[in-house]
Amino acid sequence: MSATANRAEAVADERLLRTSPLRKLLARPELGSVVGAVAVFVFFAVIADGFVRASSLSTVLYASSTIGIMAVPVALLMIGGEFDLSAGVMVTSSALLSSMFSYQLTANVWVGVGVSLLVTLAIGAFNGFMLTRTRLPSFIITLGTFLMLTGMNLGFTKLIDGTVSTKTIGDMEGFPAAHAVFASTLSVGGVDFKITILWWLALVAVASWILLRTRTGNWIFAVGGNQDAARAVGVPVTRTKIGLYMGVALGAWISGQHLLFSFDAVQSGEGVGNELIYIIAAVIGGCLITGGYGSAIGSAVGALLFGMTSKGIVFAEWNPDWFKFFLGAMLLLATLLNAWVRKRAEATT
Repeated sequence: MSATANRAEAVADERLLRTSPLRKLLARPELGSVVGAVAVFVFFAVIADGFVRASSLSTVLYASSTIGIMAVPVALLMIGGEFDLSAGVMVTSSALLSSMFSYQLTANVWVGVGVSLLVTLAIGAFNGFMLTRTRLPSFIITLGTFLMLTGMNLGFTKLIDGTVSTKTIGDMEGFPAAHAVFASTLSVGGVDFKITILWWLALVAVASWILLRTRTGNWIFAVGGNQDAARAVGVPVTRTKIGLYMGVALGAWISGQHLLFSFDAVQSGEGVGNELIYIIAAVIGGCLITGGYGSAIGSAVGALLFGMTSKGIVFAEWNPDWFKFFLGAMLLLATLLNAWVRKRAEATT
């Protein structure tokens, strides 16, 4: 009886242990990316004239938001232990669906937008369903989807429109309202900001709330950490993974509508290769490739690093051919920094 009481007291004492603010800070997945973002900002602020102007920062935020809208759901998927190589092409597929459906049926563009949402979510559900049913690696499943979507984008566009781009829908009913929702510009204090920045921030807030405040967030971390153990304690692994892939599809739909309504036509070959950018942004933001660790805020910081680097090179008047070099160096340094921070955090606990 006494031994049981002592054990119970020890457990209670362990739960009551206070964690210092420094330990909490070191345990944050996005810490390394925040340090990197500050370093990159200071670097370009010093060497690039005009980088810190309000209009320049607006440009940086816009470039970051176009990546961040996809990096956030991709980060959640990676925390859940999976990849989606079809994410970049799915953006173009979503835009093509909206455009061609509206134009060919001479319908209000919102009809095409709605159909595109349903079909894009179905593609995400297909990825999740195939993954959980076949138990094949997500690399294989989504690589197959990537190739199929790439072929369908080009094949259907040439078959229906006769060229590699869709017809213009700029004069169709509903276009001005859709442009306002997905591609408008807001003026704040005399500085223009693209509405994609609001979409980006909203997705970060919702994803952070899901991860940190809901049971679904616990399920995501559990299936990414150890899928079999999670299933053993009652976590709905299949439903969680299908939901994560549908989250990526939702991000692709938002990005696709922005792509379409920023102009009024879409090139069928766009989006190839962007899936790697989304994954890199999530990794720079602290997500582990092995799953079970990361944050939505970290992916946003990773996207911000992309935006600052891509536009900083322009403001510094460097040769843009070096962008990929800086991208690779940034990825390597961020991964090493994250690994070091995690070791320090584990050593102090």
